[in-house]
Amino acid sequence: MSDMIAYCALNCAECKAFKATQVKDSEGKKQLAKKWTEDDKVEFRPEDIDCDGCKSNRISGWCRKICKIRPCAEERKVKTCAHCDDYPCEKLKEFLLKEPVAKKNLEEIWKTLQV
Repeated sequence: MSDMIAYCALNCAECKAFKATQVKDSEGKKQLAKKWTEDDKVEFRPEDIDCDGCKSNRISGWCRKICKIRPCAEERKVKTCAHCDDYPCEKLKEFLLKEPVAKKNLEEIWKTLQV
């Protein structure tokens, strides 16, 4: 499994924050910080966009300030939420309502673990 697959099973390589960080796109970071601030009602600055992926040591401000999935998965020491004994938990179900791609990816991972 790729290190670019987040605990929630989204592909970090497809994330706007990850992409802007990797190409050092300061304007993209500025625009994304503004969008996140407006969408989530939490203050984000362009430097809060810096991210090398969910499983790295440098994660975005959104993942530090908003995400409930990452800290839980790290505490439980699972590769993804599909690897968790409590899959799918209420916290995850709430997140997946807004992220159908993550839901599909987790279901596919979970099926491979049932063999």
